[in-house]
Amino acid sequence: IQNPNTGEILSMSGKKVVEKNGKYKAYDNSEGAFLSTITPGSVVKGASIMVGYTTGAIDIGTYMVDSCIGLYNLPEKCSWKTLGYINDIDALAYSSNVYQYKIAMKVGGFNYSYGKELKIDEKAFDIYRNMFYRFGLGVKTGIDYPKEEDGYKSESRAGDLLINYAIGQYDTYTTLQLSQYISTIANGGTRYKTRFLKAVLDDNGKVLYKVKPTALNTLGVKQKYINRVRKGLKAVTTYGTGVGYMDSAPSPSGKTGTSESFIDLDNDGVIDAESITNNFVGYAPSNKPVMSISASFPDIQNPNTGKYKSYVNQIVVSKATKIFFSLYDKNGKNIKKN
Repeated sequence: IQNPNTGEILSMSGKKVVEKNGKYKAYDNSEGAFLSTITPGSVVKGASIMVGYTTGAIDIGTYMVDSCIGLYNLPEKCSWKTLGYINDIDALAYSSNVYQYKIAMKVGGFNYSYGKELKIDEKAFDIYRNMFYRFGLGVKTGIDYPKEEDGYKSESRAGDLLINYAIGQYDTYTTLQLSQYISTIANGGTRYKTRFLKAVLDDNGKVLYKVKPTALNTLGVKQKYINRVRKGLKAVTTYGTGVGYMDSAPSPSGKTGTSESFIDLDNDGVIDAESITNNFVGYAPSNKPVMSISASFPDIQNPNTGKYKSYVNQIVVSKATKIFFSLYDKNGKNIKKN
């Protein structure tokens, strides 16, 4: 949880559960927020759709048909369900993959038709990465800690990888990078250096040194596009895939994300099974945010137990949000400053 207006970390927690001889033990893994990376999934679609706006691939209010796309020598690629004729807001609200695929193909200079071989201009990867970097995705957050990871960046540039990139299934990021990303959207377009330290006090509580927020960069896009993304993220928690995640917060916005992950199921050092990673990013209140939240839960589906997956992501985000806003009134004003 961060203050999106300053970059200050308000809360950070992490756990790692280890199974041995049929028993489970949880260890503290708070550093995992910036030392471990995950495949983000659809939480990054706010940045992806910004690529569409700024390249002219789409404009505000553009409608496209969400139905499975078919490309030569590739399996059909679909959203989680057929969403039909949707615009940019509903593409975010219902987390349309196909809407993002079609944007990415246009950015890559490819004119889609069913069964056609996908060939793209490889410069499209640079266009996406440069935009993602502005949000803090794929670059270090600047946290005041001796080390942090910035994620894995593949050098492969095939067309199917570009459309995967657009839905968060290519590069990897840390949970803290996801936090900086959503905070940049929350505050209207400024990426702030992430920090633990707020101030240094003497024994009597007198402030000796106060840390000022450090702006690393701005998005450098038209404000109307930022506002449009914010409207889409508000729709996510109002009627879309994020309903129930931040219901106790005043006027929340957010984005869900599910990605494929791979695990070492029998702890022999070899990756041998597929799993699912769930992520969520959000902020509240939508108009003047006082907090942003980012949560990542890798491997929430155990292949040994079939298709069942845990909803721990929604449970934890919901509880954390409720606790946070127990300190605030309905307008997001702090009523319990201690």
